[in-house]
Amino acid sequence: MRQFENPDHWDSAARHYRETAHPFTALFAVAALTRVTLTPQSHVLDVAAGTGALALAAARTGARVLATDFSPGMVGCIAAAGLPNVEARVMDGQALDLPDAHFDAVFSIFGVIMFPDWRKGLAEMRRVTRPGGHGVVATWRKRGAATFLLLGEVRQKLFPDRPGMAMPEAVQALSDPDDFARALVAAGYRNPRIDAVTHDFLLDVAALDAPDTLFGMSPDWTSLDDIEKAAVIAEVRARADGRPVLPISSTALIGIAER
Repeated sequence: MRQFENPDHWDSAARHYRETAHPFTALFAVAALTRVTLTPQSHVLDVAAGTGALALAAARTGARVLATDFSPGMVGCIAAAGLPNVEARVMDGQALDLPDAHFDAVFSIFGVIMFPDWRKGLAEMRRVTRPGGHGVVATWRKRGAATFLLLGEVRQKLFPDRPGMAMPEAVQALSDPDDFARALVAAGYRNPRIDAVTHDFLLDVAALDAPDTLFGMSPDWTSLDDIEKAAVIAEVRARADGRPVLPISSTALIGIAER
């Protein structure tokens, strides 16, 4: 089992994820929400919800939201927000314990792409989407985003003969818009549209003083020895060139399709 397929990994990372990754992924969640019209009568599902970037934003429209994730730690973060129109449940997105054709909009923001059987995840999303409803999926382009993307680029420069972190299969399979559209159709959706959305992750250079906190979720970091880690930090500081903030341009593909 790869690290990102293990719920224990996400349980231990949940608080750190909420503080660091959540504010950035929320930018893409908001972009995904603009592609669907929600009302207080809408019934929304967020699959592999993480700490709830999409679920909590959807709830602010007044919609009724169910957020699911296989990590109890992640689900606990969502429940702790205490929003009355958000329910959070531990659930495997590859086998949703939910009725057919039940939700007006089903989202997965950088979630289903982590599944061992991501095709099954897409098919399950479609199964629980009502006729006339929409499925919306976000995936990263290239090799991820934010600190993961930066770390991969720096490793490639400094250690070109060292293999980098293995990306989830779906990130590779869906990185081309045409392939992404075909995958949504294969899952049972129709009329797919794929949009590219780019935001800068703003890396506070002062955070390099605690690099294990900054990079510690990535095997690209934990697989390095102390000398190699020092070289990575030096390279990132050189890229910042004295600026207090280093922008890392990160692009996602957002796919929306009809049931």
